[in-house]
Amino acid sequence: MHPLRKQRLQLVLLILTATTVVVGLVLYLLRENGNYFYTPTQIVSGEAPQDVFLRAGGMVVDGSVVRADDSLWVQFKLTDGIDELTVEYTGIVPDLFTEGQAAIASGTVDQQQVLQATQILAKHDENYTPPEVADAMNQAHERKKADKARQAAEADAK
Repeated sequence: MHPLRKQRLQLVLLILTATTVVVGLVLYLLRENGNYFYTPTQIVSGEAPQDVFLRAGGMVVDGSVVRADDSLWVQFKLTDGIDELTVEYTGIVPDLFTEGQAAIASGTVDQQQVLQATQILAKHDENYTPPEVADAMNQAHERKKADKARQAAEADAK
């Protein structure tokens, strides 16, 4: 092989190898930093992976907020209208975080199906609900309506 061709081939192979390594690293980093959104129903049913960073959203259940007297620990339940998910968080919650309002919690799900949150986001005014939460609530409402219709049809058939 001619020395010039050999040198060009080595250069092409070096560029190809470097490009492959860079693309591989970028894909690995994107996979590690992905934000996956799950509804409380999906998490409670086991569809959401454990020990993977994810987001869960829904309405804060009335009467479910429990705060520690001696720390910033707070526990509450999120619902999508079907199931409830327990969330634990240590830190300062947003000022607009209240019962009966939409919230998104980011963190990991432990073995007891409790979301150990590292961040809490609350809706910022009375007209706004995060799109993911609104979609999840609408889907839950539609499923509940379909289940009631199916149960009524089964009762009529008997």
